[in-house]
Amino acid sequence: MSVAALQRVAAALAAPGQPDAGLAALDAALAATIGHRLFTVLVLDEARGVNRRFYSSNPGAYPVSGEKPIERGSEFYREVVQRGVPRFLPDRSAIERAFFDHALIASLGCEGAVNVPVRWNGRTLGALNLLDTAGHYTEAQAPLLGLFAALAVAPILHILEGAPA
Repeated sequence: MSVAALQRVAAALAAPGQPDAGLAALDAALAATIGHRLFTVLVLDEARGVNRRFYSSNPGAYPVSGEKPIERGSEFYREVVQRGVPRFLPDRSAIERAFFDHALIASLGCEGAVNVPVRWNGRTLGALNLLDTAGHYTEAQAPLLGLFAALAVAPILHILEGAPA
């Protein structure tokens, strides 16, 4: 684990320009410690019934304005939102089962993923989504991923509250 990476995120969260500055620092720290080819931050807007992509390390392929309906019967919803546990997708077949846009994901060189819940006060606010090569993400990374998810609480609350930057 890199304490320095966590410190950089904490410092960025204290700086002006939120939530963008904090999420960009989170992106950089996750890239440096765990690694990813694609990183997105999903915010659950339960009031509107949609998942909203608020941050993307590749906005050309995955723009930040993307929304899709919350699918309450999905594995993502059951595991990440309701149970509050990371969902590990170890290989291409798991990606194909989980994502309708699996061809785009594969075109980016991604064949494995993890969805990490961002939780506050007993509920899931959103998720950190990391994608990379097959087998890149394992349960052994869950504790470190949980620390990064905890650092994402403030930016996601800021987004959900519609606070001015």
